[in-house]
Amino acid sequence: MGVIQIVRGRQRSAARVVIYGTEGIGKTSLAAQFPQPLILDTENGSKHLDCSRAHCPDWKSLTLAISELTIDAQGFRTVVVDSADWAEKHLIEWLLKTSGKKSIEDFGFGKGYTMLQEHVVRFLASCDQLVAQGIHVVLVAHSKVQRTSPPDQTDGFDRYELKLTKQVAPLLKEWCDLLLFCNYKTRLVEGADGRMKATGGKTRVMYAERSAAFDAKNRYGLPEEMPMAIEQLAGLFAAPPVAQSRPEPERAAAPPATLFGQISDYIEGAKDVRTLGKIGDRIDALSSDGQLSHDQVTDLVSEIDRKHNQIQPQQEASV
Repeated sequence: MGVIQIVRGRQRSAARVVIYGTEGIGKTSLAAQFPQPLILDTENGSKHLDCSRAHCPDWKSLTLAISELTIDAQGFRTVVVDSADWAEKHLIEWLLKTSGKKSIEDFGFGKGYTMLQEHVVRFLASCDQLVAQGIHVVLVAHSKVQRTSPPDQTDGFDRYELKLTKQVAPLLKEWCDLLLFCNYKTRLVEGADGRMKATGGKTRVMYAERSAAFDAKNRYGLPEEMPMAIEQLAGLFAAPPVAQSRPEPERAAAPPATLFGQISDYIEGAKDVRTLGKIGDRIDALSSDGQLSHDQVTDLVSEIDRKHNQIQPQQEASV
């Protein structure tokens, strides 16, 4: 019984959230009210907000941003990806460009969609690295109306879905702890001509439990329907999120390959010597915590030295 470690009771951690809904309803504005947020803007849609943002116009810049924040969160407590469907679009464009294809169908036999899934799984794993450090991760997405035909029903019906490929949407829904669907509140009334008409449509609401019309879920005991206001989510932030406890260095499990890869990518994307110094400090801390092995540290330090020799002459020439 010396191997298994049993932890009892609730454990508070940072939130993994997906917010989706109809266009223009204020999904980004809601996400921007999370604690100390940084918006990774993939579609240039946060210009109207007074917020901290990083423009991520392609897949590489988005993944590098996540890697950088894993090394140094720079005081942010929430990372918002706005939006997930544009991030998926950038990923597809990157896959086509790096493979010399014109369409994801050109890979043949569904291989392109398999590659898409694999990269999204890695991306969500890198988001989990942020969550493990007590940083909330919020993915904002648009919605679409999709026809569905459940096997236990004789007729199909329309419902709101994440505006993502059918391969990627289930990954996000499974990954998150809170899936919020946002829409305008409407109701049907009978008109003078006997026909049913919609009324209302001005009150914004968010749903945290699934219905036939949309997907939603939550692990926080939130009400089924709530006004679309950050105060309704206050329970998620009642106390500062606590990073997951780490085992003692001598008992540390093998570090995730994604962490080593993220640091390597961050080193490759570094633009100045100061950034390399910060990465070196972070590597020392991760090594002390047992999250990086001796061999991994050696490899990363070698990468830093190589990058330093590449950057320093350029910096000196620009002075």
